[in-house]
Amino acid sequence: MRVRFWGVRGSVAVPNARMLRYGGNTSCVEVSLDDGTEIILDAGTGIRELAAARTSDASSVQILLTHLHLDHIQGLLFFGPLFDPGKEITVYGPAAPGPSLDQRLARYLSAPLSPVDLRDLPARVEFAATPHGEWEVGGARIQAAIVAHRGVTLGYRITEGDTSLCYLPDHEPALGASLSDAEPGWISGIGLAAGASALIHDAQYTDEEYPSFVGWGHSRVSDAVTFAERADARRLVLFHHDPTHDDAQLDEIGQLAGRAWEGGGRDPAGLTVGAEGTTLAL
Repeated sequence: MRVRFWGVRGSVAVPNARMLRYGGNTSCVEVSLDDGTEIILDAGTGIRELAAARTSDASSVQILLTHLHLDHIQGLLFFGPLFDPGKEITVYGPAAPGPSLDQRLARYLSAPLSPVDLRDLPARVEFAATPHGEWEVGGARIQAAIVAHRGVTLGYRITEGDTSLCYLPDHEPALGASLSDAEPGWISGIGLAAGASALIHDAQYTDEEYPSFVGWGHSRVSDAVTFAERADARRLVLFHHDPTHDDAQLDEIGQLAGRAWEGGGRDPAGLTVGAEGTTLAL
């Protein structure tokens, strides 16, 4: 399994010279399986870069949306394969009462907010609520579960053979409480992340910032580290960086988190700060 980061930012894209090393695009992660299957996690602004650099000629693409906040869907109509009649694209997202997934997406991806309507896309596109339980895509098994974040929000686990990736980009498992002392059954998302080869996790706020944002649906950095330790994830990628955090601040965040990770007896190389253009081989 190969993981590539195309967007690592949260809330809003930031085209800023002070943020070039880590990148300013919002959430988008590409997962390539050993059999060539391509899975795309979220469709933030990073998906445009993915499409521009894409070399795969696969006729089928799977896009897994965690939720429908704008920073996770606003790049969708800039994904080139959607305009190729020869492509089959399945867009999965959370089930919710009332309108279907495509109807909910069309509230934004249609006139007057968009020059192109979802119904006009040339590709063969299917919009579907994530299945209950596990389902298979290529050679992988995928699980989805609701996690603690405002609105109906999913986390995902992708398992290929003995390798597993857990993706929790918008997640507040602590909700102002202590994760260190919490019963495992109480902790949101821990079942998805348990024993994962790699965990991509929300780390939007510093510990100093977090008290002002409790309940907003995002984690402080120390909680991301504690959650990974409680879940016994082997690697942790800090993700969904706040739009105000520049490269220097993210360097500092990475150093502080790294010391906490290493202090728990873990391999220092097992913690990284997510950056656009980087890859992770699992």
